[in-house]
Order: sequence, then structure tokens, then C-alpha cells
Amino acid sequence: MYDVIIVGAGPAGLALAGELRLHDVDVVVLERDTEPTKVVRALGMHARSIELMDQRGLLDRFLEVGTKHPVGGFFAGIQKPVPERLDTAHNFVLGLQQPVIDRLLEERAVEVGTEIRRGAEVVGLEQDEDGVTVTLADGAQLRSRYAVGCDGGRSTVRKLLGIGFPGEPSTVDTLVGEMEVTMPQDELTAVMMRVRETQKRFGIGPVGNEGLYRAVVPAAGVAEDRGTPPTFEEFRQQLSATAGTDFGAHSPRWLSRFGDATRQAERYREGRVFLAGDAAHVHPPMGGQGLNLGVQDAFNLGWKLAAALAGWAPADLLDTYQTERHPVGDDVLNNTRAQMQLVATEPGPQAVRRLFAELMDFEEVRRHLISKIMGIAIRYDFGDPHPLVGRRLRDIALKRGRLFDLQHAGRGLLLDQTGRLSVAGWADRVDHVVDVSEELEVPAVLLRPDGHVAWVGEDQSSLLDHLPRWFGAATS
Repeated sequence: MYDVIIVGAGPAGLALAGELRLHDVDVVVLERDTEPTKVVRALGMHARSIELMDQRGLLDRFLEVGTKHPVGGFFAGIQKPVPERLDTAHNFVLGLQQPVIDRLLEERAVEVGTEIRRGAEVVGLEQDEDGVTVTLADGAQLRSRYAVGCDGGRSTVRKLLGIGFPGEPSTVDTLVGEMEVTMPQDELTAVMMRVRETQKRFGIGPVGNEGLYRAVVPAAGVAEDRGTPPTFEEFRQQLSATAGTDFGAHSPRWLSRFGDATRQAERYREGRVFLAGDAAHVHPPMGGQGLNLGVQDAFNLGWKLAAALAGWAPADLLDTYQTERHPVGDDVLNNTRAQMQLVATEPGPQAVRRLFAELMDFEEVRRHLISKIMGIAIRYDFGDPHPLVGRRLRDIALKRGRLFDLQHAGRGLLLDQTGRLSVAGWADRVDHVVDVSEELEVPAVLLRPDGHVAWVGEDQSSLLDHLPRWFGAATS
């Protein structure tokens, strides 16, 4: 019997596997496809996902192959100056194609001991009070104590659980692919800039150093089966219809399509089975939030599952995955719905876009919107009015290093500037570091393994009231 079966080897599933293995959880990842996909759904990582990689000591391997980009223009493509004083030490977007992100997360998962089975299609799932039984297409059955569906928007796990997926179906399709072109670069850029003045769902530009171009263009209609890729002739026709030229496109590497369906699972948990990533929420790719949202789901859930398996989790800890992440998913769906309206070409939406652009001249408006996109505005409701509690704490400089270097093991952390506090009784799951920082204006902070602030203060009795809430009963 495994501790956890993860269905789906995309970013959410691979990130979750890596988190679980930090705590010696016996985990297997089941992936239907026999090979990693070449389709590029996402193009980078926002600040919060970058922070999470840094917290686990993984960021350097992502920086080595990625490109840093400024954070402006990510809300409906409205270009405005980057706001000052963003609450992150990672004030950039890291440009990386999703297959590269997947590869790095898979390498990490395997490095720490994850078993990954490709060509393993899940067709059945049953659970009882002791565990979960997963049936594969070849008839094999696997047993685990918990299971997590990270198997995308058409999630088999979600359907087998009977969890509703309410929302709106696609009203428009968009084609995306990589190909070669014959049009000179300067001419291509000029055409793209002209078309994008009115059509924000269009774009074409070089990717990598292989002579390939990534093209995104509105489809002629909504496909009945979005899993079927467009033909290259269809793609070229839509390029010509939108831009007046097909750019001399030839030799496609891959072609795909996506819609603007906006749906969210009614619940993220059914007994011993959880949903994460696109299995829990789908939305238009506006702002590039989908991959990041799924990775952040994984970091919220991973330590909680590990705690339950280790036997020290408070009774309701696993339920907090739903109460914390469902509202976050709902907020992303809300802002992507709004962005889709702002890129529509009809006169009404264009008028709203112009008004919105005026509002974004105010720095506080820009900061509010970009913080949403970057994932750094999230605050979980822990019932404490202190402005830090419930938020993640950005990387800060300490006298003897920096905060994120202390979080590589995925444990709780008490950062104590007083030197008077103690985590005796919880030292097996919470590190106690006495150090000071000019960037931290409170005497001490208790951080969960995902980096969110669970408590601030300087009183030992108050700390003792809060430690059991997240880290269970003290050991004798």
C-alpha cells in the first residue's frame, strides 16, 4: 500500500510529489500519457511560485534555463508602469515553457524518491474508511491511504468522485502552436503590433533558438471536442483572417486549441481523495495564472497530507485545504472572467477597457491588480486581525542569512527576534531560529511549511495557544 497516489504528472502533481517526499511519504504518480507533452500551455512562473521554488532550494535550477521579465502588462494586456513596493523579493516573471517546468519538477520529484508510472490510465476509484483503491485500464489495482487528482480539466478522478464542476462553457476558442515562418522578423513584428492594437487574443513571436515561432490566434468557432488539435490548414486560415497574412507558416511542431470555459469543482475533497490544479479549476489563460495556481495548491496540500500520515495533524487540518484554496481559485476565476471582457473587441467592452486603463494610472490600483496576478495578495482567514497573519512572508534578509534558506526542509518555522520563546514539544516538526531582521517589524513569527504566517507576537503563552492549531499536540 502506498501512502498517496497522485493521478496526473503535470505541474501540480509533480510539485505535490516533491513536497510529500520531503516528509518521507511513500508516493506514486500515475500518468496516462506515455511521454511528456510537447504542448506549451504556460509560458512562465509568477512571483509566488518563484518564491515557493526558492523556499525549497530549487530556484537556481529554474533560473538557469529561464528568462526574467518585468511584471507589467499582465492584467488584460494593459501596459502601465510597474508599481513600486511590491511585497516580494522576486519582482519578475520567470519565462519558461511549461514542458521545461514539468521536466524540472519531475527531476526534483524523482531525485527525492518519487515513483512515476507513465502509460498508467486510471479508470476506477473506490474508497473506504481505511484507504483508496485505484483501478488502471490494464486491470491492475493500487491501494493507498490517500489519493489526489491532478489530472487536468477533464479530470477522471473528479468524475469518478461525482463532484460537480459548475461554471460557464467556452464561448470562444483560441488556436496555439509552434511552427516555422518565412516572413522576416521585422515585418512580422510590425504586423503583430498592428493587429494587437485591437485583437489582444492574437500574438506571434520567436521561441528558443531553433527557428520556431509560437502563434496564438482566435479560432473560427467553438470545437465540439477541444481535445482534437486543429489542422494546420485551419491554423493558417485563421492567421490570414486575423492578420491578413499567414506569415509563410510551415513545418508545424505541434498545434492545439483552448477555450475560455470557467469552472470550479464544488469541493476539493471527497473523503480520502483531493483535487488540485486544473482538476479543481479551469479558466481562460489571461494573466498566465493556471500553472501557478495549481503549483500553489500542491504546496498548500502537501504538508497537510504529510502531517495526517505522520499522525500529528490536528483533526481539521485536511479540511483547511478546501477552506483556504477554494476561495483563491474562485478569485482567479473572477479576475480571468473580467480580463476576458476587457479583451473583447465589441464597443462596450472596449469602452470599459479604456476606463479601466485610466484607473490603472493610479499606482494603488496597479499594485492591487498585479499582486493578484502574481499570487502575492493571498491572505487566508485565520481569524486573527493582525495584517501579517494568513499572508505568506516574503523572503527577508536576516543577520545570518535570509529567510527562505531556512525553509528548504518544508517544516514549520518560528523566527524569533526576542530569543525568549520556545517550541519545546514541537521540535520534531517546527524549527526555532533566533535571528533578527530589519525588514521584520514584529518580535516573532510562526510560519507554516507553506510560508504563511500562523502567529505573530512575543508572548510564550500566546504561542502555545497557536502551535497546536497547525502542528498538533506537543510530544512529551
